[in-house]
Order: sequence, then C-alpha cells, then structure tokens
Amino acid sequence: MSIEVKNLVKKFGDKTVIDNVSFKVNDKETLAVVGFSGSGKSTILKLICGLIPKDSGEIITSEGDIAMVFQYSALFDSLNVSDNISFALRERQDLRKKYTPEQIKDIVVQKLELVGLKGIENLFPSELSGGMQKRVSFARAIVTEPKSILYDEPTSGLDPISSTLIEDYIVRLKEETNAASIVVTHQMSTITRTADRVIMLYNGKIVFEGTPEEMLRQDNEYTKQFVTASLEGPMKMMEGKKDE
Repeated sequence: MSIEVKNLVKKFGDKTVIDNVSFKVNDKETLAVVGFSGSGKSTILKLICGLIPKDSGEIITSEGDIAMVFQYSALFDSLNVSDNISFALRERQDLRKKYTPEQIKDIVVQKLELVGLKGIENLFPSELSGGMQKRVSFARAIVTEPKSILYDEPTSGLDPISSTLIEDYIVRLKEETNAASIVVTHQMSTITRTADRVIMLYNGKIVFEGTPEEMLRQDNEYTKQFVTASLEGPMKMMEGKKDE
C-alpha cells in the first residue's frame, strides 16, 4: 500500500477543513480528488507530503520519496531546465554525493525524454510554453524515483490540447514509475482519462467514492450536481472562497 489515510482531521482556527477522511491508493493506481472550491482538495495533498501538519489521524506511505507537482509548475526562473530538474539531486543532503555530474546530466536527459521533451536542457522557464513548463515540472518530480506522485490541478490554465497532452503524461508516468498517484482536479477530462478511482469532497468529508464511470452515472445528488455543474443541489458554493 503506497498511500493510506486514516481518520484524517485538519482544522484552520475553528474551521474543520478535513473531517475524518479515510482512503487508500495502491501502487500503479491513480485517485482523483474532486469537489467544488473550498472543499479541502489541495489541503489533502499538503497534508500527505508534509507541507502542513495534521491535527489527528494517520498518513501511511511506502518507503521512498513523495513527489509533488504544483498547480503552476513552480520552476525556478533563474535556473535553466537542467538545473531545475536536477535540483534535488544536487542539493538534497541524502543525494548530493550519490551521482557524478555526468550521471546527473544523463538522468536529466532520460527524464526529459520520458515527458516528451528533448534538447531543451539549457533553456530557461521563460522560454517555454505553459504546457512545456508543466512537463518539465513532471520531469523534476520523478527525478528521485518517487513511490508516490501528487498532482495539484495539473491542467490548470492550459488550453484543451495541452491539457490532453498533460493527461496522457500522467497516465504514462503511472505506467513507467508504478507510483501511487493522487490528482486534485475539477476538470472532467482529467478525471475520466487519468483516474482509476474518484473521491468527492464537500465540507471536508467524502460524499462519493467510486470509479469515474460510476461518478458519470450521477446516481447520487452530489455526483449529479458536480457532473452537470448545477447550482441546484446539496453543495453550496462559497463566494470568494479560495480552494483549500
């Protein structure tokens, strides 16, 4: 079991953002976490990778790295593509002496080829399209051979064709790395094309768990409202609320 969450609770002040949530993600499986803004989707990822502390519950992961792909790529503007991808290999204390400069160069080339990019090692992020920046962030995420990969809104801000390409690479990386993957998204194409299972959050609780096909059947009031993007239903949007 690569990722297991048991009875997870997270509060910000007097607001419970994650309320007794439990789920599992196996190796070579992708779980989509969906829901309206403010439902706690991104908070789940931050808790799993340790960016914020939990209040209670358990997070159990397999030994090995957990990689995070951020919503807006989060590349270092002052570093070229090669240095962005190899940053962890050069700077992390446990990896700093593991590889020679030549080995690091070869690893960067391999990871770029895996995400469909060649010969861009010396370019800077400002010279890349949004879709290329996203793929470079994928290469950076997998450079340490992670056991788990977390994606926060991976197709945000991309045109439909670029989104499809990114979805293809999410599937490919799962096959290539055998990692357990979690994708936070609100985009239906990302859910149906990348996910093996889906959980839907509302007010910090899981209100649906099943396959993408089961979600599309709209058998309960939550999935029906989400799939049809209806204002009518049990889930109420909070105006001006930033996603958590």
